[in-house]
Amino acid sequence: MKLNDKVVIITGASSGIGKSLAYECAKRGANVVLAARQFVTLCQLTEKLQQEYKIKALAIQCDVTNEEDCKQLVKQTLTTFGKVDVLINNAGITMRALFQDTKVDVLKQVMDVNFWGMVNCIKYALPEIIKTKGSIVGVSSIAGYKGLPGRSGYSASKFAMNGFLDSLRIENLKTGVHVLTACPGFTASNIRNSALNKDGKQQGESTLEEQKMMSSDEVAKHIADAVENRSRALTLTGQGKLTVALSKFVPAFLDKMVYKHFTKERDPLLH
Repeated sequence: MKLNDKVVIITGASSGIGKSLAYECAKRGANVVLAARQFVTLCQLTEKLQQEYKIKALAIQCDVTNEEDCKQLVKQTLTTFGKVDVLINNAGITMRALFQDTKVDVLKQVMDVNFWGMVNCIKYALPEIIKTKGSIVGVSSIAGYKGLPGRSGYSASKFAMNGFLDSLRIENLKTGVHVLTACPGFTASNIRNSALNKDGKQQGESTLEEQKMMSSDEVAKHIADAVENRSRALTLTGQGKLTVALSKFVPAFLDKMVYKHFTKERDPLLH
């Protein structure tokens, strides 16, 4: 399925992987519906995309944790374009704090955005995507295969995403709907700058070496290819693929590797 002339909804589209996906889909000729809380940023982005790629773009202010916002996102898309071909659930936040130090509300907030935000959008988009035999994409993470220290809420939300998408895929084996679980490895984006600390406040600066990570543009290209190829799953970066493999065959050994890796970040939580 080529993305040319398809209608693609992207959540969390104002920055990072979501913004890169907006450009990548528009480049391939798709009409894009960009959803995020930062409405002014989205409007500026849609204007650029329409001018540069001669496609139609729609900006919709949407908080994915609000079910009514997600319902209106799909409704406004249908009003403008009459259909939905692809829904890319990209909106997400992360956290960084040891569980023993963290307020439970922080984990709930991460789960509300990453997991329930996806569920809210899929609930209203699925009937339309069944009509077009289109695609549902969850932008998950390698953390959905291997729990990461200091990121218990984030890992839990991504494990939940993966399980939900697996169930959804099986339920739709006969409907023609394509379900893609996309799991990037560490990606250079601003998600870690806005990571929540133990009190639910943004940490403000990444503790990892961003320059060594895959770019969000590269991740977006891989995801767009996987949508067009109707791939079942996408695992990115050599480190990510190795992590998934080791988690299946030598999980205890991987625990020690992951522990050691996270002792090397700036201002480490583990020593």
